[in-house]
Amino acid sequence: MPEPRRSARALVRRWWPLAVAVPLGAVAGAGYAAVSHPSYAASSYVVVVPNNPGENSTAVNFAQAYGRLTGQPQVLIGAAAETGHSVTELAGLVRGTTSPDAPVIEITGTGVRGAEAVKNADAVAKSLIAFGNTSSKETGVRLVPLAPAAEPDAPSSPSAALDTGVGAAAGVLLGTLVMLTRRKGEPAVGAALPGQAEPKPAPHTEPAEPAERPAPAGAR
Repeated sequence: MPEPRRSARALVRRWWPLAVAVPLGAVAGAGYAAVSHPSYAASSYVVVVPNNPGENSTAVNFAQAYGRLTGQPQVLIGAAAETGHSVTELAGLVRGTTSPDAPVIEITGTGVRGAEAVKNADAVAKSLIAFGNTSSKETGVRLVPLAPAAEPDAPSSPSAALDTGVGAAAGVLLGTLVMLTRRKGEPAVGAALPGQAEPKPAPHTEPAEPAERPAPAGAR
């Protein structure tokens, strides 16, 4: 068999798991993006203001605390009736994020339509402000709206390019695992194949002893 053809066949035997898994993963990711329902996201912003000027670090600390409370029932219960969702449903549709150096809380709402995402974000922002300001005297800060949510022009997910890339990456991982598994199952170099007798070692022979040398003539 010609050497180039033999090398090509060896490459195919070694790399076929990747050659199959990567395109299949990319196709699966693209198919998921095509059949998934679109989801929209919109963000509303709340800022924490100190009652006494100059206490910016206190405002930042309370912003991070209130950001973690965004998805809690004591905050969501005020927005559930306005959005038409239960507290449990609304908890899965909103999230709060904060900055380590700014007293701003970003409340992101999601929904199957852009208007629903805006409604969820603004309702939770309003409820968070009401919840936080009930204890403004004790905390020394108050919450005020910074910017309402704007209706998005396009869905945030699914993304055809992102999902296709994720599928291809999953294919790379799966193909690599298959290659490693096959390599572990291959016999070691020099090992006997199944059904083949192991080579017998060569018989060990002792070196022949030298013949007895005749005694010198004058020694008799």
